[in-house]
Amino acid sequence: MNYTISPVTTKVTERTIDRIQTRPHAKLVQHLGIFLGSLCLSFSAAAAPADDFKDASKLYQQGKFEQAMSKINAGLAVQPKDAQGRFLKGLILTEQKKLPDAIQTFTGLTEDYPELPEPYNNLAVLYAGQGNYDKAKASLELAIQTNPAYATAHENLGDIYAQLARRAYDKALQLDKSNITAQSKLAMVKEMFTVPKSTVASASKTEPAKTVGATTAAIAPPITPASSTTSAAFATSAAPAASVGKSPAATAVTNDGVKAAVLAWANAWSSKDVAGYLGYYAASFETPDGLDRGAWEAQRKERIERPKSIKIDVTFRSIKITGKEATATFRQAYRSDTVNSNNNKTLKLVRAGEKWLIQTERSGG
Repeated sequence: MNYTISPVTTKVTERTIDRIQTRPHAKLVQHLGIFLGSLCLSFSAAAAPADDFKDASKLYQQGKFEQAMSKINAGLAVQPKDAQGRFLKGLILTEQKKLPDAIQTFTGLTEDYPELPEPYNNLAVLYAGQGNYDKAKASLELAIQTNPAYATAHENLGDIYAQLARRAYDKALQLDKSNITAQSKLAMVKEMFTVPKSTVASASKTEPAKTVGATTAAIAPPITPASSTTSAAFATSAAPAASVGKSPAATAVTNDGVKAAVLAWANAWSSKDVAGYLGYYAASFETPDGLDRGAWEAQRKERIERPKSIKIDVTFRSIKITGKEATATFRQAYRSDTVNSNNNKTLKLVRAGEKWLIQTERSGG
């Protein structure tokens, strides 16, 4: 499956980078007799990096990364430990796709300023971009340990767990292709992360940032580096809207939703979960032979509970979607301790809120 970068509405407060204060490391003067001119020179030297970092921030906003990096390097030459400058350097390196250098920069920040959660979060993004989800998970856990109220890290950690789950379900299906439970769960995880919520946001000069657009390599689930309005102002409104209606990704995610519903229905049947099974039928379900709903449900309950075991295997043939209606055609293999059957089945489903529910069920054909 082809995954597309999708910023997961990573919210960044305006105070994010403000907390990364410049921390001068000038040694205490040990000798008396300092001239006033020397003091003035010292203040001028301190002001110069601040100006460089301010200019670099503006250039970064404008997408002029080479020029921004020149300013950053000039400032860091005078104040090499400056946290704001180093943080912005990491963001620029990420935009330039110099990921090993970006990792080194953010790693250095975590070592020198372990109390700041943002560098840990950005390291997690870079590790995830390389497919190293264990390292990404560890970095996010450190970010949360540093600041338990850091919502961005919590959300990104959830995405990492989902990606790890996807890998586990893939492995389970490699070992047992008939595992309907794993098929259902895998389809649901894929549905969560297939359609991008937006393309990468472009720099905005007018609107303060709440969503950061700087991202790394395409991953699923995608997560976004923490940035700030001080170092870079991005707005999702500046980004071109992702096409949802007819795009291949949109079709894939909708098909996955229908597929997940069918597999969950089959899994409830296999598990002899009568209530769960009946819950997949719409209120408007057309019962066979003109039975009223109560009589039909009683009949299904008896047929599900009678066998000691049931196993349903589903092999999809086609899924067609028109608006809020869908048709799923598949081969259904039914096995119990008393009966084995294999036949074609067609389900017509309707969209009800966030769920797909069965409206008609037909065997054969």
